[in-house]
Amino acid sequence: MRDFGQRPPSSVNPWMLGPSDTAERDPARSVAVVVANGITPFELGVACEVFGLDRPELGVPWYQFRVCAAEPPPLRVVTGFLLDTQYGLEDAAEADTIVFPCWRGPDVPVLPAMLDLARSAYARGARLISICSGAFVLAEAGILDGRPATTHWRYADVLAERYPTIDVRPDVLYVDDGQVLTAAGTAAGIDVCLHVVRLDYGAEIANQVARRMVVAAHRDGGQAQFVDQPVLTAAGEDSLGAHRSQGVESRRPVLTGVVARGAGYAPQGRQRRIGEQRAAERGERRHIGSALEGRGIEGSRLGRRCG
Repeated sequence: MRDFGQRPPSSVNPWMLGPSDTAERDPARSVAVVVANGITPFELGVACEVFGLDRPELGVPWYQFRVCAAEPPPLRVVTGFLLDTQYGLEDAAEADTIVFPCWRGPDVPVLPAMLDLARSAYARGARLISICSGAFVLAEAGILDGRPATTHWRYADVLAERYPTIDVRPDVLYVDDGQVLTAAGTAAGIDVCLHVVRLDYGAEIANQVARRMVVAAHRDGGQAQFVDQPVLTAAGEDSLGAHRSQGVESRRPVLTGVVARGAGYAPQGRQRRIGEQRAAERGERRHIGSALEGRGIEGSRLGRRCG
C-alpha cells in the first residue's frame, strides 16, 4: 500500500497545510475527507479537528489525514471564502476511512467521480462516513440500500422518499452500521467522529480528544431533542424546568397539568416535553459515566465523595 503519510515537498510552512512532517502517524489508519464546491466549513472543520490535528500528548500514532478535492481547487466554500488543497480523489483512493462531510444540496446531482470513489472504496472494505447532507452521496452510490442511516432532520423526509430502500432514522445523532456510518446535521459530526476514535483507540483516548475539544465525549438522545424547542426564559432556563424546580425546592407535590399550564405549554405538548426533559436528565447522568470510563473511578465511590 502506498504510504499515505508522505507529502509532496512545499516551500510553505507544512503546519499551514495540514499535519506536520514530524508528527508520528499510524500507517494503518488513514483518513481522507472529500470536498467539492459548496463545502460547509463546520462539517469539514470537525473532521479536520478530530482526525487531522497532531496529538503528541496522547502517546499513540495518530491518523494520517488528507483533505481531497473532487473538483479542481481552489474550491468555493458555501460561506464565500476559497479552500485550496494539493490532494485529489486519487489520494483518497487508498484511504482506510473516507469522510463525506456534506453535499451541496439534495437536488444537486452528485459528481460521478465521487460516486465512483465511494463505490470502489466500499468494495475494497474501506470505512465510509457521511455527515449531514453527505448521506446523499452514499445514497446515490447505492451504498445505503437496505441499511439504517440518518441525515440532518431537515433532509430526512427527502432521503426516505427518494431512496425508499434505506431505513432512514431521523431521530438519532448517528448510525453505526459497521463499515458505513452516517451522522445527522452539523454538530452530530463531532459525535460520529469521536465514536470512530473510540472504536479505533478506546474510550480513554476518545475522552482525551473530547476534553481537548471542550465537548462531551458522548451525547445520549437524538436530534429530535433539537427540533421544535420552546424559547428559553430571560433567565436562561426552560420555563417547564423552572416550574418543576419550584415544586422540588418547596418539597410540595407537583402535578403535571399544573406545571405545564404554569410553563405556558398546551396540554397536547406537555407530556412530550416532559419526556424529552427527563430523557435529557438521564442522558446527563450517562455522560458522567462515559467521561469516567477508563479512568478507574466508580460511580458509587464518586457519589460517596460528593455526599
